[in-house]
Amino acid sequence: MRTLLKLNIEMNAGNKAIKDGSLSTIIQNLKSNIKPEAEYYVTENGIRSAYFFFDLKDAADIPFIAEPLFLQLNAKVEFFPAMNGSDLQKGLEKWMKNSKPELVHN
Repeated sequence: MRTLLKLNIEMNAGNKAIKDGSLSTIIQNLKSNIKPEAEYYVTENGIRSAYFFFDLKDAADIPFIAEPLFLQLNAKVEFFPAMNGSDLQKGLEKWMKNSKPELVHN
């Protein structure tokens, strides 16, 4: 399932990881594990943050992905199901096909 991984890195842990050079390695390890189709780096609420869109094949992979980020970066990690435009269109068509007419044509 296409998934958004939202990563917020705690300030002190992020500063330490930049100073000791480990941040790049941690991010590269994450990327090699999840193979993102897209990645974006931003600041959110004044802290280093990142968004990775990837295919989560099994929910049991969540601890494998998240635990290193918790332990090494004291990060807040969130996972969200995500759709592209094609997925949304397919879902809406499915809903319209299976919904009561009064809900679709109001």
